[in-house]
Amino acid sequence: MFDLTTEVVLLLLGAAFVAGFVDSIAGGGGLITLPALLLAGVPPVTALATNKVQGLFGAGMAAVTYARAGHVNLRRQIRAAALSFAGAVIGAFLASSLPTDVIRLALPVLLIAVAVFFAVKPGLGDIDKHERITPFLFTVTFVPLIGFYDGLLGPGTGAFFMIGFVSLAGYGILRATAHTKLLNFASNVGGLVGFMLVAPPLWALGLAMGVAQMAGAYLGSTLASRIGAKLIKPVLVIASSALALKLLSEWF
Repeated sequence: MFDLTTEVVLLLLGAAFVAGFVDSIAGGGGLITLPALLLAGVPPVTALATNKVQGLFGAGMAAVTYARAGHVNLRRQIRAAALSFAGAVIGAFLASSLPTDVIRLALPVLLIAVAVFFAVKPGLGDIDKHERITPFLFTVTFVPLIGFYDGLLGPGTGAFFMIGFVSLAGYGILRATAHTKLLNFASNVGGLVGFMLVAPPLWALGLAMGVAQMAGAYLGSTLASRIGAKLIKPVLVIASSALALKLLSEWF
C-alpha cells in the first residue's frame, strides 16, 4: 500500500504543472509526471493509467489555446484525432502481448535523433515548407501509427508527432506544435480506455493533477504562440534529450 500525504500530493501537483508547460510546447510531459507518480509509491500500471488521466487535460488545454490563437482548426482535425484514438486503444490492448522491450531499446536512439534534427537542421522555423506526402496519406498512416505507439508505450509521443508534421507534412514548428495537441489528446484518451481494462486510475489524484496540467499547458501554449520556434526548438531539444537520457539510465 502507498500513502499519499498532503506533501506528496502538492509535489505531484507541482510536477503536473511543470509537465503541462513542457508538454504544451514540445511534448514529453510524461517524463516528469510518470516518474513522480512512481516515486510516490503508486503501482506501475495504476501510475500509467493515472498519468493518462492527467495528461489528457494538459493536451486538451493546449489544443484549445492554440486554436484560439488561430494556429489550428480543431474541426478539421477530427478525423485524424479519431484515428489517433483508435491506434492508441489498439496499442493499449496489445501492450501485454507485444515485445515492448525491443521497442524500448530503440527509443533513446530515436529521441536523440529527434533532438539532433531540431537542433542542427538549417531553415527550421515557423514558415511552412514543401510537404513530402499528401495530407490524406499522412493522416491515414503516420497519425494512427504514433497513436498506436502512445497506447503501447507513450514516452516521446509529442516529439514523434512533431517531427512527422515538420519533416513529412511540411509544417512550420509553431503550426506543427499546435496540430500535435489534439492528436495527443485523442491518443491519451485511447490509452486511458485500454489501461482502464487492466487497472483503474486514481481518479481523484488524476483529476487534481489534470487541473495543474491545464494551468501549465495554458501558460506554455500562450508563450509558444507568441514566441514561436525560438521557444519551441530549444524546449523540444532539451525534453527529447532528457527523456533519452532517462531511458538510457534505466538500462543500467
